[in-house]
Amino acid sequence: MNRVGKTRVWKAPAVFARRAISLLCSALILFLPGAPLRGQQEPKISVEANVVRVFATVRDKHGQIVSTLTKDDFTLDEDGRPQTINYFARENDLPLTVGLLVDTSLSQRQVLDQERSASSSFVDHTLREDKKDQAFLIHFDREVELLQDLTPSRKKLEDALGLLETPQQVNTSDEGGGHHRGGGTLLYDAVYLASNDMMKKQQGRKAVIILSDGVDRGSKETLSTAIESAQRANTVVYSILFKGESGPREGSHGDRDRGGWGGGHGGGGGHRYPPQQEQRPDGKKILERISKETGGRLFEVSKKQPVDQIYAQIEQELRNQYILGYAPEKSSSGADYRKIHLTTKQKDLTVQARDGYYAEQPVSSATSQ
Repeated sequence: MNRVGKTRVWKAPAVFARRAISLLCSALILFLPGAPLRGQQEPKISVEANVVRVFATVRDKHGQIVSTLTKDDFTLDEDGRPQTINYFARENDLPLTVGLLVDTSLSQRQVLDQERSASSSFVDHTLREDKKDQAFLIHFDREVELLQDLTPSRKKLEDALGLLETPQQVNTSDEGGGHHRGGGTLLYDAVYLASNDMMKKQQGRKAVIILSDGVDRGSKETLSTAIESAQRANTVVYSILFKGESGPREGSHGDRDRGGWGGGHGGGGGHRYPPQQEQRPDGKKILERISKETGGRLFEVSKKQPVDQIYAQIEQELRNQYILGYAPEKSSSGADYRKIHLTTKQKDLTVQARDGYYAEQPVSSATSQ
């Protein structure tokens, strides 16, 4: 596998780099419009409107998915203002785009085989080539690398999964004592790049699945900007927590490396945060926040809930989503975040959906979120 050990770069095939140029540079694409769904009974929404689409999963008090509701069973408001649901479907034939983000940092070396095997099974069961489903694979450790660009091919994805490996540890002594240059976990950068460069221009249903312990070391992006990028791309993030190892070597020098994508690997000022004083972040809370704010869920791998069972639950959710659309009554004069509150009239049901979106001033008369 082609790696660049001393740099932290977003590596992708040349064809992807050309495609990554956004066609709508200044327009926000949050809830992308698509062709009307088969079986849709509601009237078409005018293209002149700013249409916001919300993908939702509903469960009963026992945690079972409920897939028999109608439009009249839902209530929706934006920033406290009731909205009229103009578009509703239970259709699951929309193309599905999935991004697998696999943590290959040193802390995950004991669980990487599980991640690889379960991910391969998930791809095999989930992608429907006749429905134009597609997926991509990114691994992240001290760098973020696209191992497989968007493809409907299960074979290509499984071959890419076979390339997953943890970085090699290199002992150096240029600072008076040996340290390991194998650490670094660019989780936030991986989420940002997957959302902004891969998902933002895709239509239909979109989901990113993170397999990690949730501890970021050295990202250029922050947790907030990573979440925002997923929200802007209308991408649901599911997190699968592998606790992994938590030794002091992993990423102990990672936080000092926050330079640009093309270089910087521990320059001056690298000892502002001595490793012995550094507290390990709560990876579970981090992953939980990413998933909650994007409309996904956090799962924790355990003996009672193995990763293949978790993947089965994610697949079930992705195949049983409601799609609701509405035209906000009040347009925005500038970029801002709008809160969405979607509930059912049956109080014993729980709705899982994103809690808001970013709105920007439209650049033309026909935009959609």
